[in-house]
Formats: sequence, C-alpha cells, structure tokens
Amino acid sequence: MKTTVLALALLCAAPVFAEPAPMEADHVAHHMDNLAILLDLTDAQKAQVQTIVQEEHAKMKASFEQAKASGTHPDMQQMHAMHEQIQQETLQRLTPVLSPAQLKKFQIIAQEMHAGHGHGHMDHSGATAPGQD
Repeated sequence: MKTTVLALALLCAAPVFAEPAPMEADHVAHHMDNLAILLDLTDAQKAQVQTIVQEEHAKMKASFEQAKASGTHPDMQQMHAMHEQIQQETLQRLTPVLSPAQLKKFQIIAQEMHAGHGHGHMDHSGATAPGQD
C-alpha cells in the first residue's frame, strides 16, 4: 500500500517536475523507481513514461499558470475537464509504450489518485471538511 501511495504522489507532484532542487530530484527519482516496480517497466519504458508524465504535469501547471495570469480562476468543472483532457492525451501517448496490463495498472493508479484528491478534502485528522463531499 505504501508503494502505491508513493507512486500516486509521483502523479500529482507537478511542481516537483518543473525544475526540481537536488533534494526534490532524489524524491522524484524515488517515486519513478516505485512506479517502475509497480508497472514492471523496462529501463526504456521507464525513461519514456517519466518523460510523458513530466510533460503531463508541465501542461497542467502551464494551464493553471495561464488561468492565474489572466486573473481568472477556473471553477471545479473547468479544472476537471482540463485534467480529463490531459489525462486522455497521456494515456494515448502511453498506449504504444506500455503493455495492455501495464496500461491498465497505470489507469488504476491514476484513478485512485484522482479519487483521493478530487472528492472531498481531508484535513490532517482524516476528517472530511464540511461541504467538500
């Protein structure tokens, strides 16, 4: 379970992928190693997946920064639609890189990450904040 959580953190660590500091670079490498183990990636696949995931996070960050710079704040529906579009593009790019079984595992990991971050926000005690379900 801890390995899954670490792999999920890799998928949602957009700021870490931008320009990681030395300590953050080690952290990102560790998460990529965990994802490689979970998906049983070859070295060539690992490099390709890392590039694709980094580009996905860069796109998400750029979209967020663009909205922020324009002075607008996208609502949850817009953010969800943008995330879904980028995620679909990522899956299309991963399809020729991963086997069908690896792709399914990746989708499950991404789905669990989305479920943990998209529905209700938990405080540090684990309680769901009011109105966030």
